[in-house]
Amino acid sequence: MRPPDKPRGRDADEEAFDVFYTASVGRVIGQLYAMTGDLAEAQDVVQEAYVRAWQRWADLDLDGAPEAWVRTVAWRLAVSRWRRMRTALSFARRQGPPASVPPPEPHHVLLVEALRRIPETQRRAVVLHHLCDLSVEQVAAETDAPVGTVKSHLSRGRAALARLLTDTELDSRTTGRSEVRHD
Repeated sequence: MRPPDKPRGRDADEEAFDVFYTASVGRVIGQLYAMTGDLAEAQDVVQEAYVRAWQRWADLDLDGAPEAWVRTVAWRLAVSRWRRMRTALSFARRQGPPASVPPPEPHHVLLVEALRRIPETQRRAVVLHHLCDLSVEQVAAETDAPVGTVKSHLSRGRAALARLLTDTELDSRTTGRSEVRHD
C-alpha cells in the first residue's frame, strides 16, 4: 500500500521549486543556447518557461520530468518568437524602404535646445500655447493650473527663451522680424 501524499503547503512548494530551479536552470539555459545559438534568447525563453512552471507547479508531475516540460516550453517560446520576427520582417520588406526624412532645420534645433534649458512648467506652457495654439484658458485646464499661473509661466518662459536665443538666427534683432502674436 502506498503511503498518503504529504500535504503540500505554499512554503513546501516554494522550497521544492527553488531546489528544482537551482539544480536545473543552468543546464536548461545551456541546452536552449545550443538549440537556438543565441545566449540572450535562451536566457529569456528559459526564464519565461520557469515562470510558467511556477504558475503550474502544483499541477506538474514532479515524479515525471519537470525539466523536460520547462525545456519544451522554452523551445516553443523561442519558435514563437522566431515566427513573430519572421512575420514582422516579411511585413517590413513588403513596405519597402522608409521614406527619406530631411534633417531638422537649424532654427528648429536651436529652439528645441533652448526649450530644454527652461523649467518644465514654463516649457510645457510655452509649447501648449505657442506650438499647439491653445488659449491661456485651455492651457490652464490641461495643466490643471490657475490662469494667472499659466500667464506667469508663459511670461517667464518667453523671457528665458529670449535670453537663450539672443544672438542666434532666431533673435528677432538679427532676422529683422518682430513677434507677431500678442496675448
